[in-house]
Amino acid sequence: MKKIVIPILLLASLTSFSQTFFGSGGAISDDGLNNDFLLNVSGLTPSALNASHGLVNVCIDITHTWDSDLNVNLIAPDGTDILLLSYVGGSDDNFTNTCFSQSAPSSIVSGSAPFTGTFKPMNTIGNANNGQNGNGTWKLRIVDTYAADVGNLINWNITFGSAAPLPNIFTSSNLPIVLINTFSQTIVNDPKINANMKIIYNGPGMINNVTDAPNAYNNNIGIEIRGAFSSSLPQKPYSFETRNSLLMQNDTVLLGMPAEHDWCLLATYNDKVYVRNTLANKLFDEMSHYSTRSKHCEVVINGQYQGIYFLSEKIKRDSSRVNISKLDTIDNVGIQLTGGYIIKNDYWDATNSWLLNYSPIDHPTFDVNLVYEYPKADIITPQQKTYIQTYINSFESALYSPGFADPTSGYRAYLSAGSFMDYFIVNELSRNNDGFKKSWYMHKNRDDKGGKLKAGPVWDFDWAWADIPGCSIFSATDGSGWAHKINDCGPDVNSNGWYVRMLQDTTFQNDLKCRWLTLRTGLLDTSYLFNYIDSTAFLLDSAQLRHQERWGTLGVDVGTPEIGTQGATFQEDITIFKNWITSRISWLDANMPGNCYTLGFNDISEEEQSITLFPNPASEYAFVNIENAVITKSTLIVISDILGKSIETIPMNRILREGLMIRFNNYVNGTYFCRFIDKGVDVVKPVRFLIQK
Repeated sequence: MKKIVIPILLLASLTSFSQTFFGSGGAISDDGLNNDFLLNVSGLTPSALNASHGLVNVCIDITHTWDSDLNVNLIAPDGTDILLLSYVGGSDDNFTNTCFSQSAPSSIVSGSAPFTGTFKPMNTIGNANNGQNGNGTWKLRIVDTYAADVGNLINWNITFGSAAPLPNIFTSSNLPIVLINTFSQTIVNDPKINANMKIIYNGPGMINNVTDAPNAYNNNIGIEIRGAFSSSLPQKPYSFETRNSLLMQNDTVLLGMPAEHDWCLLATYNDKVYVRNTLANKLFDEMSHYSTRSKHCEVVINGQYQGIYFLSEKIKRDSSRVNISKLDTIDNVGIQLTGGYIIKNDYWDATNSWLLNYSPIDHPTFDVNLVYEYPKADIITPQQKTYIQTYINSFESALYSPGFADPTSGYRAYLSAGSFMDYFIVNELSRNNDGFKKSWYMHKNRDDKGGKLKAGPVWDFDWAWADIPGCSIFSATDGSGWAHKINDCGPDVNSNGWYVRMLQDTTFQNDLKCRWLTLRTGLLDTSYLFNYIDSTAFLLDSAQLRHQERWGTLGVDVGTPEIGTQGATFQEDITIFKNWITSRISWLDANMPGNCYTLGFNDISEEEQSITLFPNPASEYAFVNIENAVITKSTLIVISDILGKSIETIPMNRILREGLMIRFNNYVNGTYFCRFIDKGVDVVKPVRFLIQK
C-alpha cells in the first residue's frame, strides 16, 4: 500500500512530497536461514533513485527476545544489500518503532532496546540511491543466528523523498583490490560455485583503482562460505580455489605468496584492529615455524563493497606450506606409512575423528577426539588411521607414565618440544583459548624426515588478544589466566590437556622459561610488537574508514564481545589493544613457570669469555648462553662435525631474532663443534656439544 504525504511549505514557491510504502510481517524462524519479507513498490515518482529523490527512511517493528540474535538487511530491487543492524541490543527484547535515516544524530550501535526512535543504520541507505529504478520488489531480510529465541516482524515501511543520501562508492585503495563476480549466483556454505576473480595491485605505496586493469589475477575461482561461528556474522569469510579456463584447480601465485590453488578470504568483522591473526602468524613465523601467509586487501562482491579482508593461505600439506611428505592411498606399509599427517583438536563428528584412549589428567571424565586433517577423513586409509592413532596413543601412554619426563623414553621421544613451547607461547601471549581446543593443528613428518609430532601452524585468533565475558580464564581484566586450562570452563570442544602434564616436567618448564626470556629481549619486546601494530594501522588508515562505513562496528561489542569500553575511533582501539598486550606480558613475565640460566650480553672484561649451549647433549634445539662475550649481529655461528666438515652457517641476527635458539633440523646423532666468528676471528673457543635424538 502506498501513502503519499504532502507537507505544506510556508514561504516556499516549490512543493515537495515524500512517498511511503508499507510491507507486511510474519514469523521469524530461528534456524539461521533468510526470512525475506517482500514489499512491492509501484507508482514511485520520479522512479530513478538519486540525491534529488531517493530512499530516505526505513522503519521496522519487531518483537523478539534476545535482540543480538538478529541481522536485518534491506535489499533493493537491483540487489543492493544494506545492513541495517547486526548484533545490537544484547539479551534485551524488541525493536519498537525503530527507524533508520542517515541524518539521525546517532548510530543504531549506540542505542538500546527497544530502539524506539531514529538511528543511523550500520550501512548507509544511500547505497540504494545509485540511479536504479525504485519501482520493483524490495526485501527486508531478517536472519535469526541462534536457536531458542523467536519473534515476529509486525510491520515495516520505506520512505522516498528529496535530499536523499548518496551511495558510499568505493573507487580506490592503497591495498590490493579483490573483485569477485558470481554471475548472479549466491555464495553458499557448500558446494563451491564458479565465479570470476580479479585482483588489482600496483605495488607498495601505489594507489589501486577499481577501474584499473587486473594485474595480479584475472581468472575463474570456486568459492564458498567457510567457518563455523564466523559464518554467522554479517561479513562472511570465504574459501576459494583458483581455477583455469576449464574450471580445473590451478596453482597460482597470489600477491607474492607461493603458488597453490587453495586460499581463504578471512573476514575482519570482529577484529577492529585488523591484526589479531596476522600478528600471531608473524610471531610464529619468526620463531622459525611455518605460519600461513596473508595480505590485507579490500573486497568487492558483485559490485558491493565488503570491507577489509585477509587474503590468506589455507593450512594444507604442500612444499611451501606444511612441508611434510605426501601420503597417498597406496602408502600403507613401511617408512611411507609413517608420514606425513596433519591432525587437529577441533569440532568433530563420528566420521572425521577418533576418540583418544586417555582423558586430560585434570579432567578424567572428559572425552577428547582428534580430527583427521591430512589425509582427509574420506581419503585416509584404514592402515593410515591405525598408524596415526597408535602413534598418538604411544605418545599419551608415555606422557602419563611415571617416567614421562625421561628424555629418551618419555613423551619427548614422540614430539618436538621446541615447537610445542613456541605454540604455547604464541597462544598464551594472546590468551587464545581456541588455540587449545578447536583450532589446534599438529603435524607429523615421515620417520626418515624427523618424524616427531610438531605443534602448529597457529590459527584462528578472532577471540584472542582481548578480555571477553565468561570464564575467568578469558574475562580477567588484569592480563591473568592460563588459556591452556580452557577445560576448566566447560568448553564446547574438550582440549586434550597435554600441556597440563608437560608442565609437570621441570625440564620442559626450564626450557620454556629460557625460551620466553630470550624472546622477550627481541621478538616479544613491546617496542617490536607495537612497531608492527602501528605500521599496520598506518597502512590501513584509509581502508578502515571505508570498512567502518560498511559495517559500523566501532564502539560495538560485535561477534566476539570485549569487556570494557570500546574505542570510539580506530586509534582508540589500537591503544586499547596495545595496553592489553602490555598487561598480558607483565602477567606472563611474573608467572611463566621454570628457572633459567642467566641471560645477558655482558661488557667485555679481563675474565675469560664464555659461551655455552644448553641442553648438552641436545636433541632438536639448544639455547645459546652468553656469559661474558662480545656478540654482534654480524657474528656468524658455524657448526661443523667431528672431522671439521662445515654443516651449517647461521647469521647471529637470526639467532637473536629467534630467541637465542639453534635448531638441529636433519642432524644425525654425534659430536659437533660450534664456532662464533666475527670478522674472521673466533670470539670464543669452539663449543663442543652432542646431539642425541
